[in-house]
Amino acid sequence: MLNAPSQAFPAPGSQQRVAVPGRSKVPLKPGRSLMDWIRLSKSGKDLSGLKGRLIEVTEEELARHNKKDDCWICIRGLVYNVTPYMEYHPGGEDELMKAAGSDGTDLFEQVHRWVNYESMLKECMVGRMAFKPFVAPLKETYSTVPEETKILNGMVTKNEVLDNGCKELAPSYDWFQTDGSLTVVIYTKQKDMNSELVIADLQEGKLRGEIIVKDYSYLLHVELSDAVHENMIVQVSENVGKVEFILKKKEAVSWKNLGQPLESHNSFVKRSDRGLHYRRCNLLSKTDVSHDTRLFCLGLPPGTHLQVPVGHHLYLRQTIAGTDIVKPYTPVLSSLESTGKNPQNDKIHIFFMIKIYPSGLFTPVLDTLKIGEYISVSNPEGNFKKLQAEDVEELFLVAGGTGFTPMVKLLNYALTSSNTLRTATLVFFNKTEEDILWRDQLEQLALSDARFDIQLVLSEPKEGWKGHEGKISSSLLSLFVKRSIYGSKILICICGPLPFMKQGVQFLQDLGHTSEEIHCFTA
Repeated sequence: MLNAPSQAFPAPGSQQRVAVPGRSKVPLKPGRSLMDWIRLSKSGKDLSGLKGRLIEVTEEELARHNKKDDCWICIRGLVYNVTPYMEYHPGGEDELMKAAGSDGTDLFEQVHRWVNYESMLKECMVGRMAFKPFVAPLKETYSTVPEETKILNGMVTKNEVLDNGCKELAPSYDWFQTDGSLTVVIYTKQKDMNSELVIADLQEGKLRGEIIVKDYSYLLHVELSDAVHENMIVQVSENVGKVEFILKKKEAVSWKNLGQPLESHNSFVKRSDRGLHYRRCNLLSKTDVSHDTRLFCLGLPPGTHLQVPVGHHLYLRQTIAGTDIVKPYTPVLSSLESTGKNPQNDKIHIFFMIKIYPSGLFTPVLDTLKIGEYISVSNPEGNFKKLQAEDVEELFLVAGGTGFTPMVKLLNYALTSSNTLRTATLVFFNKTEEDILWRDQLEQLALSDARFDIQLVLSEPKEGWKGHEGKISSSLLSLFVKRSIYGSKILICICGPLPFMKQGVQFLQDLGHTSEEIHCFTA
């Protein structure tokens, strides 16, 4: 998938062959596009098969509906009749059948986490799963009574956690005030805390602060008891792991309590269990990058603190024909001229390089947005870690089309922050010269930084092209992706359409590169 999020390969030391993660698309029959499905779901036709009734579904009942012409699937406690959706599913019927008659939540989280299934399958809902009687275990567990009904008075409450194993990681919070300001402090207990691990939103008197602690997510979520100004200062003390949200009061009065807890306040759960959170960002500018690709600049709301880590993606959400459509995109820099500077200094803008597909559903609507109009943007997701590139000596970036997007910030980070990097090579595959994104900027970067080299490859070149020709292949990769010094540490990152990446990974492995040397960015 183009403009795709990141997905890691097996951990270093793994000897297994790398399988490119992601969902393969299958050809759909005419009249089975996403827009066709939206029209069908709005037609009033009985798609659940229950004529509008909702039922309580037992495991036994769910298991009986496990055939292509009678397929029910449970996702996060809700049961859907996906039989009418079979022919419209981009991943094909076989993918849906993996969860037929069972709980497909885990499969959904692995492959479709970003999809707004509640909106897409709303008319297919059968009902909820029946709850089993719960018998408390005899051994002590670390859990608490929900705090939703309590007023926050500054006392530090216990955290809702998954198990005893993560209890030591669980942050805590407190707050204090002066006549004109209020400070909420979160103690993360992490000495490697940084501003990229903090996502905060102050909107309409509600404060939502999410802290990423390893594979867990801590959430502070309250409706403040009094009015504050919309701007918020976020300070992170990296050495002690303290995070502060500093708010300015609208009136110089003493607050009796912080406010009312909102959904999931003071919870500490696996990141994969935390639902996506969105905020509305306005379109500040839109410029052409190529004949079919635009650079969108979005402005963050005044009360939002969000810094997207290198190699991570965001989801854009827009309501189209009454249905919420969500797509993943990797942010880029405003230009490659930013390389050599710290892009984190810009804390109010997010840039996306997006290819417009005239026959698509999402991007043509995105392209019609006017300056000042809004689109919803999610929290960052992804599992690329800067540690992977920190002590790399030779970096190879293999990109196909808009698979170039995750390479932009990664290239900037490598050239500005690595003390070991000797060379960085971008092998950029496109159809024609007109498709090459930021060609002038890439060539200028190669002239200004001797460590950087750009290799352009075209599959459909016009007469007179003097560069490399062809599609991704073992022979082409062997020319560009190779150690210049025996034993040097290398990292190879690849992104592009799924067939491009599958072939590329296979070629790289055939050339002797190991799974720990390869990282794939994919949906």
